[in-house]
Amino acid sequence: MKRLVLLGGGHAHVYVLDALARQPLADTEVVLVSPSPRQIYSGMLPGWIAGHYPLDACAIALPPLAARAGATLRQTRATALDLAAREVLCADGARIGFDWLSIDTGPVTARHRIAGADAHALAVRPIESFVEGIERLFADIIHDPALTVAIVGGGAAGVELSFALRQRCPDARLSLIGSAALPLDGLPRRLQHRANTLLTERRITWHGGRRAQSVDATGVVLDNGSRVAARHVLQVTGAAAPRWPAAAGLACDDGGFIRVDASLRSTSHPVVFAAGDIACYSDPRPKSGVFAVRAGPPLAANLRAAIGGETLTPWRPQRRALYLISTGDRHALAAWGPLAWWGDWVWRWKDRIDWRFIARFSA
Repeated sequence: MKRLVLLGGGHAHVYVLDALARQPLADTEVVLVSPSPRQIYSGMLPGWIAGHYPLDACAIALPPLAARAGATLRQTRATALDLAAREVLCADGARIGFDWLSIDTGPVTARHRIAGADAHALAVRPIESFVEGIERLFADIIHDPALTVAIVGGGAAGVELSFALRQRCPDARLSLIGSAALPLDGLPRRLQHRANTLLTERRITWHGGRRAQSVDATGVVLDNGSRVAARHVLQVTGAAAPRWPAAAGLACDDGGFIRVDASLRSTSHPVVFAAGDIACYSDPRPKSGVFAVRAGPPLAANLRAAIGGETLTPWRPQRRALYLISTGDRHALAAWGPLAWWGDWVWRWKDRIDWRFIARFSA
């Protein structure tokens, strides 16, 4: 009997598990390795912070999903790979052998780019640690409603987080720091201006065109020497790869992300697949949950084909992604290529999409 190890419970792997529940693999043992028994859906996390959803509603429980797929769940974290022996080395000391390996562990936050961030900033990844840190922030808010908070990162995730915190913490003093002149760099200009206007209306101070140089116990030092005072600093900046894929000898790009071909197969080790933000696709895409979700069906199909000795099918991801960015108050912004919209109806649209995603894997 062959063994397929699914390393990580990310957005692509929940699709693989769902596909296995619908059509099991013959003569194949499936093992899911994940440090957490749940997969928190990043698309709903700001809604939890804003107070719209309980946290459990934003999470996919992995044990029942694995059980439906006939998979064994090993709750531990991978620390290394031994590709010659075909083993995953785990934090609990286990060495899990595999015939086929699929990696969807997600990235880490690029903490090393800001001095002092390791000690004094709360990183958005891994999400479980981020959730624990946000809960500590909420506890501090009870005693000091005017608490100072700085969010480093002016992209969609940082903007959405800022609005969610304002909704939950109406008296907190919030600052958002971004390297571009306007928030939501890369999205349509009219959407950037709309976000900037909303930040002003919500009393969120925008520090545009600035980079965080260092973080300490009292706040953030910017690249112009100015300081943003903050008791809590949240780092919502670019993704970085963990070290173990490159250290194991997998072909990786300059950032350490696993190089895969159009079938999501490693370009150096044909028994290894990767998807989600940990992967460097042959047709590059931004690090986005949208593409991680869309990689699920082709990954499931190609794992089945590879194990069965059949021809793999190339995945051609969409050129554009739909961005839906909530503003904390059941209102949202949307972008598709050069097009932009906003309104309460956009939030309802996003809410339906999010609930549908959770419901599919929680039935």
